Amino acid sequence: MTVLSLKRLAVIALPMAALAGMTTSVQAQEWTPSKSVEFVAPANPGGGWDTLVRTVSRVIQQEGLADENYAAINVPGGGGAVAWAQIARDSGNPHKLFATSPPIILVPLAGASRYDHTDFTPVARLITDYSIVLVSADSEYETINDLFDALKENPGLSVGGGSAPGSMDHISIAGLASAAGLEASSVNYIPFSGGGDAMTNLMGGHIEAVITGAGESVGQLGEGSQIRALGVSSPERLGGGLAEVPTYQEQGVDYTFDIWRGIMGTPDMPEEAVTYYQDLFAEMLETDGWQEARDQLGWIDAYQNSEESGVFLDEQQAQFSGVLSELGLLRQ
Repeated sequence: MTVLSLKRLAVIALPMAALAGMTTSVQAQEWTPSKSVEFVAPANPGGGWDTLVRTVSRVIQQEGLADENYAAINVPGGGGAVAWAQIARDSGNPHKLFATSPPIILVPLAGASRYDHTDFTPVARLITDYSIVLVSADSEYETINDLFDALKENPGLSVGGGSAPGSMDHISIAGLASAAGLEASSVNYIPFSGGGDAMTNLMGGHIEAVITGAGESVGQLGEGSQIRALGVSSPERLGGGLAEVPTYQEQGVDYTFDIWRGIMGTPDMPEEAVTYYQDLFAEMLETDGWQEARDQLGWIDAYQNSEESGVFLDEQQAQFSGVLSELGLLRQ
């Protein structure tokens, strides 16, 4: 073959190589799930993670946003630690997601999990929820101050939550107690494996009150309900089914607590999968189905993409380290 022929082949090969590179890039950008997506709630049914997972899965299906099914899977235990350990072993899997919130920061800081947010792939932050204090319908407590007056007089009275010691529900009630004039560490907090278990024990009379996510409690409140809400941690009253619940601040306790919720993926999830999911969730938040569900649950949209939510998680870790240190629960 002549030198001229070789040059001509090289000229032809270069555009073909460039075209191949463009094709690869387009394919990466257009990645979609090729099978059902495992969508993990790291707790029993009935809690905040479970509510988020099932709501998101339902809206995606109803709105026709994806071809593949998003299968809700409950993996309870250790305030999330059991699920995180399982997910950590599935590195690179683009077909597995899990719901996340402050425990992904708090539980590892307290020494109850070897895995923290840095071991996983941030996908998107979706919403802000708030804490709510619930009592049985026939409880003698009518206000948040009634409850804390009783806790002052009898420190043995207990408040249950669906997360581990030093995790979200514990931090929320400890901060509220401090604002109400008690020692934060004096609250007799009883951890359960999820919000559903905590509610069962409240109904059974084993605890005085439950601290949980406002959104997950909406369906259990209202006329004829077996429970009542004493207060919510939002700066202003929420809408939907929580419109009648007073804030802590309305009752003279200057305290708010914000529960962000979002989605994370397996360690080292491929970038093209992260891009697909973060864009999917951004699109979902614009649908009528999502907005109806969000308003009913008292959630507030707080979207961040993968990069933004990663920065936010690092900031949360620094903030919660100080809170746990004050409670004497920070792992040394």
